[in-house]
Amino acid sequence: MITISMDPVAFLTIRWYGIMIALGILVLILWTAWQVRRGARISYDTVFSAALVGIPSGMVLSRLLHVIDNIVVAKLHPELALAGSVIDYTRYPGQIIGGGGLTIYGAVLGATLGIWIYSRFSKLQFSYFADLVAPGIILAQTIGRVGCTINGCCYGAETSLPWAIIYTHPNSLALRGIPSHPTTVYEIIYLLVIFGALVKLKGRLKPDGSLFLVYLSLYSMWRVAIDFLRAGAPFLFGLHQAQVIAIVVLAIALPLLAWRTRWVRGERKKEV
Repeated sequence: MITISMDPVAFLTIRWYGIMIALGILVLILWTAWQVRRGARISYDTVFSAALVGIPSGMVLSRLLHVIDNIVVAKLHPELALAGSVIDYTRYPGQIIGGGGLTIYGAVLGATLGIWIYSRFSKLQFSYFADLVAPGIILAQTIGRVGCTINGCCYGAETSLPWAIIYTHPNSLALRGIPSHPTTVYEIIYLLVIFGALVKLKGRLKPDGSLFLVYLSLYSMWRVAIDFLRAGAPFLFGLHQAQVIAIVVLAIALPLLAWRTRWVRGERKKEV
């Protein structure tokens, strides 16, 4: 089994998780700027303007979903709140504002919503931009999951598999000394596969926005499946919050992707 004894705290109160999240955001911005340099139909100013909108909107929704998740779980499982596993923010509203608990779906969907609203008041073509950044989002998520692996958060259920991870450092957020599924490592591998697929499909799917829908669909399928191997109390219908959101995203993204794909094929037939 694999033992992780690394201190999740890099220095003072700054965790490696936060550093990796910041690095992931930087990589996403650099990826998008690189696409501009390669001839993408947007300007550097547009990229940085979108970042100024997307980063805070993503952080806000990311934190909000974390707070909602904790409140619901605390009400359904008060013993977890007493044990300190979750925080009932209705009792401690002063702790709502903070960066200690974030959700990847909140970050992605929040940034998407913020940038979409921004596009309504600017010349930014949202669907084109979404396709442009989709592979970069995957890279950012991959780096973020490296931070999760060090942090001990998002750990998996207990297992006896030979590649199980055992956390030993007192600052780790995982249950120490218990072998668990390396779910974050599984996700890193899967994300890299998605990245390769998106790069391969880039420019081959029309109309604009289709590649982003492929990203949402592939990642959502993964979250529905992998969360069955992750520890944590259920949020709704016996599922984790991420699974519930993933199902909603799939219910929207898959039909939309299928409808758009058929529409494009029909247009091509007409042109022939």
